Amino acid sequence: RQKEPFESETKTSPPLVDDVSPELGAEHASAVRQLRRFGSDAGFQEGNIMANTVGKLSFSNKFILAPMVRVGTLPMRLLALDYGADIVYCEELIDLKMIQCERVVNDVLETVDFIAPDERVMFRTCSKEKDRVVFQMGTADPKRALAVAQLVENDVAAVDVNMGCPKEYSTKGGMGSALLSDPEKIEAILTTLVRGISKPVTCKIRILPTIEETVNLVKRIEKTGVSAIAVHGRMKEERPRHPVHCDYIQAVAESVSIPVIANGGSVDHVKTHDDIEKFREATGASSVMLARAAMWNPSVFRSQGAVSVDEAMEEYIKYAVRYDNNTFNTKYCLCQMLKDRVESPMGKQLHAAQTSAEI
Repeated sequence: RQKEPFESETKTSPPLVDDVSPELGAEHASAVRQLRRFGSDAGFQEGNIMANTVGKLSFSNKFILAPMVRVGTLPMRLLALDYGADIVYCEELIDLKMIQCERVVNDVLETVDFIAPDERVMFRTCSKEKDRVVFQMGTADPKRALAVAQLVENDVAAVDVNMGCPKEYSTKGGMGSALLSDPEKIEAILTTLVRGISKPVTCKIRILPTIEETVNLVKRIEKTGVSAIAVHGRMKEERPRHPVHCDYIQAVAESVSIPVIANGGSVDHVKTHDDIEKFREATGASSVMLARAAMWNPSVFRSQGAVSVDEAMEEYIKYAVRYDNNTFNTKYCLCQMLKDRVESPMGKQLHAAQTSAEI
């Protein structure tokens, strides 16, 4: 392991352009012309406009692997990308744990690892996903959130704040869906991140009791400068057995100009790849984020149609071995893919496995 400092690398803006080049594209060229017309009263420079817009991850018209605790580790993310996902989110990682980590280049696995003081790998990533992986954190504090974002920003494509998880381990610290009742803190966290890092910032929320309340919150979130917002169409008290509220997501999508990512359709709406587009149309969203449907079979992202679960499991195991995934994490993910076959002879064998070789 080769230790490296985690501070953000110094970034230099592209040189200023004397003439508006057609190679800039219409959006960038328009921004440059506008600055020249009105001067720099807004405190911007042409070079900064270029630095802030070129090469950023787009959240429009995307199919996305949702953040899932214990599931969204490196093997699942890479497998989802192989099958056609455009963007993958890691599992929620808590700021208090991440802030203690050291960034380590793992030359053996060809990964970048974030290692906790007890030697556990909290987050592992690699070059194959660098431009498409979003780091999701659980946080309730702007300063800690920024410290974690700066720690990982050079190894990920974007940073997301979890504002939708209803589980106690998240809400008891004021994180996850607990933030929904504290819009001032939401604004403080997101504004601090947007100003403090060079990568796009997003957040993932659940809906509030009324459409009006949900839309008002999302409008406040949009003003912080985030690049996109994912909306799980259930309230924090609701569970997967409750129907997803497509009308809430649609109202949000119609009220803001940033991309809205629809989430929560796995049980009722998405069984096949074609269903992903139907769910997007039903919600009016720009993009779709899948959790359970992808957990059960990540090849749901495959445009030619899903492969068998057994084939997907084999491919998952290859990545788990290649990247030295935690054995018990591998076993957990495979058991989720087995679903009701977990009590079959193979499922019982898998459950009893204690090493990657046995798996």
